[in-house]
Amino acid sequence: MRELSYLNKYFVKYKFSFLLGIVITIVAQIFSLFTPKLISQSLEAIEKFDRLSIQEKSSESVLSHFKSDLVDNILLIIGTTIIAGFLTFLMRQTLIVMSRHIEFDLKNEVFRQYENLSQQFYKQNRTGDLMNRISEDVSKVRMYVGPAVMYTINTFIRFAIVIAYMYNVSPRLTLYTILPLPILSYTIFKLSTEINKRSTVFQQYLSKVSSFSQEIFSGIRVIKAYSLENQHQDNMIALANESKSKSLDLARVQSLFGPLMLALIGISNLVVIYFGGLMYMDGTIKSIGTIAEFILYVNMLTWPVASLGWVSSMVQEAEASQKRLNEFLKIEPEIKNANPNRSSIEGSIVFNNVSFTYEDTNINAIQNISFTVNKGETLAILGKTGSGKSTILSLISRLYDVNEGEINIDNRPIDTLNLFDLRNSIGIVPQDAFLFSDSIKNNIKFGKEDAADEEIELAAKNAVVHDNIMGFNKKYDTVLGERGITLSGGQKQRVSIARAIIKNPPILLFDDCLSAVDTETEETILNNLYEICKDKTTIIVSHRVSSAKNADQIIIIDEGKIIQQGSHNQLLNEKGYYADLYLKQLSEKELT
Repeated sequence: MRELSYLNKYFVKYKFSFLLGIVITIVAQIFSLFTPKLISQSLEAIEKFDRLSIQEKSSESVLSHFKSDLVDNILLIIGTTIIAGFLTFLMRQTLIVMSRHIEFDLKNEVFRQYENLSQQFYKQNRTGDLMNRISEDVSKVRMYVGPAVMYTINTFIRFAIVIAYMYNVSPRLTLYTILPLPILSYTIFKLSTEINKRSTVFQQYLSKVSSFSQEIFSGIRVIKAYSLENQHQDNMIALANESKSKSLDLARVQSLFGPLMLALIGISNLVVIYFGGLMYMDGTIKSIGTIAEFILYVNMLTWPVASLGWVSSMVQEAEASQKRLNEFLKIEPEIKNANPNRSSIEGSIVFNNVSFTYEDTNINAIQNISFTVNKGETLAILGKTGSGKSTILSLISRLYDVNEGEINIDNRPIDTLNLFDLRNSIGIVPQDAFLFSDSIKNNIKFGKEDAADEEIELAAKNAVVHDNIMGFNKKYDTVLGERGITLSGGQKQRVSIARAIIKNPPILLFDDCLSAVDTETEETILNNLYEICKDKTTIIVSHRVSSAKNADQIIIIDEGKIIQQGSHNQLLNEKGYYADLYLKQLSEKELT
């Protein structure tokens, strides 16, 4: 129960619903206890009538009196049962609805934590596992805060009230009736421990199946291209069989609860009949109705006792799931917003001897990088693959914090700025253009949700993708497939550019975002961008000299270090990487 203590804050939040549910439960149980007493009284009345002489039985007034008592009892039984049923309905409406609110809050908390956690976290965890936690694990926890709590409250209240009534009628017979309960408690404890172990293993395998499926669906085009469907089908079958085996192991233990509970209740009934019969015969119990009343009380305890097993199972599963949730809910995000106040960003950027090493791979991505980009200037970064170009953009967006050195934005350390204002002031086009399974219009509006249709079209025209969009049947309302699979690589990149520039931020970061377009289209886009970016700080990462030649300054990165720095003309006059790349790409262009 230690892991589930994390949820106590939600019980406090919904304390009024929780307490109201308890009050309704108590009243419902009181009304449900009228039935055994009324049946006992009816049987006692029948016994009294049976003891009357033939002459008294034939009396119209006596017969009418007994009939009237029976009818009154029957009406009272019906009435109290209806009231108890209605109150039980209200109990469910109160406690189960409360659990749905808690589920809603917990899912939102999990999702917010997902958003707050750093890139490092997502490198170490698989998407399928994270999806399973926010769906399957939260659902298991909801069963604890809802049905498990409700039936636990219902069980304890019913036990307290029923046993009090039974003790009031016959303390000795009550003692005989509850004798099997210690055996029941011990059995529940042993089975619950085993369920907890097997539930944890099953949830882990369920996450593996989700992760494997998600990866297969994401990479289905590659799998088909390499004709590996059968191999992955075999892997999926093997994993599914393992998951099924763990599920069956769990189900076997859980299935013991029902029969065991019913057997123990049956034993209690036999105890009541046997000892109650002996007590009736020796005169300790005056009426056969008392035995019937006790049998009804015992049967009233049947579901609560049987539910103890089910509830215990739910609690164990919920604890296993909450433990998985707690593993990352308690993680402190590496990137924190140290400044809750608003930060105004104009756009000047200074790197001062910045070094960064990726924690998971221990790769020194950049070393002692220094440069300055003033507001309204454009910086181009060129270099080989893996030289550290994209890392610089990630540091400017504070997706990571530097290990050494300092990054200043507008002469202020980057970690002293409001994190959300910083990121809102940046428009970034990533190397891997990611689009959502939504309309093209909404994907472009992602950068500015209140954008008018005219703004969307202008952004698309500047990104040279408007004509492509107008060629689709539904134009801007065309719904894209997962990750934008409907579009070509170049179209995805250009939609991503439109999404960034419609935001109109003071800082624009382009991470090799023209690699999938032809040189003619690239030239048109760059001309549009230089016009748009006149008053913005712009950083362009590229492998092409054509993307960098008009920048105010260019830096060349190799193995995380700056090996050249200057303008296009300055670097051409130097012998080195830039001049060699320029000549190479110029000759390739002439050949094509």
